[in-house]
Amino acid sequence: MLSRRRFLAAGIAVAAVPLLHPRVAAAADDFRTITLKPGSARLLGPDRPATPIWGYDGSVPGPTLRVKRGEEVRVRIQNALAQPTSVHWHGIRIDNRMDGAAGLTQDPIRPGASFDYRFTAPDAGTFWYHPHFNTSEQLGRGLYGLLIVDETEPVEVDRDLALVLDDWRLDADGRVHESFGNMHDAMMAGRYGNHFTINGKYFPEITVRTNERLRLRLLNVANARVMPVRIGGHAATVVAVDGQPAEPFALERARAVLSPGTRYDLFLDATQAPGSSAEVLIDIGEREIPVARLVYEAGEPKRPAPLPAPRALPKNPLPETIDLRNAVRMEVPLEGGMMGMMGPGTMGPGMMMGPGMTGAIWRLAGRASDGHSGQPLFSVKRGRSVVLGFPNQSRFPHAIHVHGHHFRVLDARDDGWKPWWQDTVLILPERTARIAFVADNPGKWMLHCHMIEHQDSGMAAWFEVT
Repeated sequence: MLSRRRFLAAGIAVAAVPLLHPRVAAAADDFRTITLKPGSARLLGPDRPATPIWGYDGSVPGPTLRVKRGEEVRVRIQNALAQPTSVHWHGIRIDNRMDGAAGLTQDPIRPGASFDYRFTAPDAGTFWYHPHFNTSEQLGRGLYGLLIVDETEPVEVDRDLALVLDDWRLDADGRVHESFGNMHDAMMAGRYGNHFTINGKYFPEITVRTNERLRLRLLNVANARVMPVRIGGHAATVVAVDGQPAEPFALERARAVLSPGTRYDLFLDATQAPGSSAEVLIDIGEREIPVARLVYEAGEPKRPAPLPAPRALPKNPLPETIDLRNAVRMEVPLEGGMMGMMGPGTMGPGMMMGPGMTGAIWRLAGRASDGHSGQPLFSVKRGRSVVLGFPNQSRFPHAIHVHGHHFRVLDARDDGWKPWWQDTVLILPERTARIAFVADNPGKWMLHCHMIEHQDSGMAAWFEVT
């Protein structure tokens, strides 16, 4: 699993996903070129036929990009696919022009064309990049990669590992199933896969040493599946959620519940005996299934005993105060889908969606949108606090992602909030979530469900910070 190749590019270190290598500086005017193109990956295992995929530089995941907090990301995206695309830098509080929301912040990158993304990374944490045009198909074929922003000072861990979780819908021949734009998926929970990978590999083994401390960066890149993840026989401490540091806390029931787009940074102490093993498990509802394995080396432990309880990661420069009393407030009901309130204009049974939204299956605040046309959901002056309520009036979960900002999830009476920041919130059926944030990043920003088939069929909007 571990690669020791290093690349020199644009002040960004590019590394294999499992082990993130130190940065290597480059000239200030250099851009790291990444090409979107067809490739192949052995998703079924090393002894099975390779699966044709689309990838950044033809690989899945794409190159892992790494900078330090406060440094610039400079990436030239070259589109060698037969359809337009764009790149969204998920979770970064970014210059609006670089957000990659096709149709809202930039024109799509046409086949054969390129686009230069250049922005400063204000926050240390775990982030990622993926398309924001025909997202269901492009993400479902393998277009995603990690962006790691390092803390300015080293973190007290022995190793830094990323686990990028995906579920692929493969046919009997191991090829990506051509059921994109499927009406059933759009009206139900979204495109669920039938084959799990971690870092583009089937059931990888991760070698560890007794009493070693790992930083595990978990990311769910699936189109629609919520993934409750557990590492058998191990306790883990959450130190960051969606890229933002949190006061360290233990996982409830030892599980990290990852909705699409969500990241958890965990500190895990490898406390089992040399020569033992432990499985990484995903709960798929009726049972847990193993998707990877920790394998303990048979030699001497890393140290005589585990390290002391972890300290909090350094804070990022997010707004210290959210003014709930004087906030702009809005209710944004989540409606539609099968057995829901679809309303006029909904496509009929058996019809298919093409690239982007072509029918009103889902609605935010009473309207279906492609997330970039029409009027904004709301407009707010820069620096104003915003409170949004999301009553889920449908029969399916939704993962609402807000571009360009991080938010607090409010308690039931709006008298406090969860002690961490998020950029994506999971809302179960017939439940309500309320979020609060300071609208301090000017521009036009998308807000949408990250069950991508829901986004592509109406559950999207945009707001403006002036």
